[in-house]
Amino acid sequence: MINFEEFKKTKMRVGEIKEVSEVPGADSLYKIIVDLGSEKRQVLAGIKKYYEKEDLLNKKVVVVANLEEKEMFGEVSQGMILAAGEEPALITVDEDVENGAEVK
Repeated sequence: MINFEEFKKTKMRVGEIKEVSEVPGADSLYKIIVDLGSEKRQVLAGIKKYYEKEDLLNKKVVVVANLEEKEMFGEVSQGMILAAGEEPALITVDEDVENGAEVK
């Protein structure tokens, strides 16, 4: 368990998926470019087995925006896209929410 003060350190933002591509050598990862309003970020997401690239484009998702960068398969991930369930379903938001909006 973490206390509320620790939880408040997590910065979640709405992002719109703009590009999706393969990660060479990775069976389950997509390289995703997410528009967070003031910037675009590259995020590696293990959802390749569950989504076609074209089905992800323009989806508004929730991104953990203050994770340390992580390198995998020679690519850098600059956040995490939230999903839920055994066969991950993306946590999405209504289209009218602005890119970069803080999730509260």
